[in-house]
Amino acid sequence: MNLMNQKNNENDSSYSTPFSSSPTTTDTDTTKTPPRSSIGEVIRFAVMVLIIVIPLRIFIAKPFIVNGASMDPTFATGQYLIIDQVSYYFQEPARGDVIVFRYPLDTKKYFIKRIIGLPGETIALKNGKVFVKNRKNPDGMLLDEPYLTAHSFDTSEEVLLSPGEYFVMGDNRPASSDSRIWGPLEKGYITGRPLVRLTPLSQASFWPGANHFKEGTDDSTEQKK
Repeated sequence: MNLMNQKNNENDSSYSTPFSSSPTTTDTDTTKTPPRSSIGEVIRFAVMVLIIVIPLRIFIAKPFIVNGASMDPTFATGQYLIIDQVSYYFQEPARGDVIVFRYPLDTKKYFIKRIIGLPGETIALKNGKVFVKNRKNPDGMLLDEPYLTAHSFDTSEEVLLSPGEYFVMGDNRPASSDSRIWGPLEKGYITGRPLVRLTPLSQASFWPGANHFKEGTDDSTEQKK
């Protein structure tokens, strides 16, 4: 966020602030009364920025611009998002959440993906489909993913997630670099989740892309043997 400092002209006799009256003259004194300095206002504004705006920007909400096709069609390149950085301090990430995180192999980069597998689960990938094994579904279940348009991928593997690990994938599976390639994501890399999509205006929304599964009936159908 760039802040523009307002510059006041102290020699302009017509300048006045909302808290001061206009300069006046008398018949006996032709010296103009200088306008009240606005330095105090500038200081107050700076303090407000330090107290409110900067902590908001650093700790609560962070802007993010989507770059790449890995989350098509849910998110497209150039879309402007505001990221909620607070929620995961009070609740655990859930299956179906779209998250923004630091790329584990280069923490200067940020990725946006969807959480597919949770800590302690086993994720099985086969024939372009995702199966989840957990305590509620020990035999495995086929994950129902209505947000996908491109299901196909060549990966066939089974991954057991340790505590604090998540399996993340892009919605555009053929074009996504995700946990299939560089492994599970540790929770410490997660920055937050999209709170608001600001652009394009036609798609502006709160909690864009979220798909919350009903745990218990769980996320879909049981795996057919």
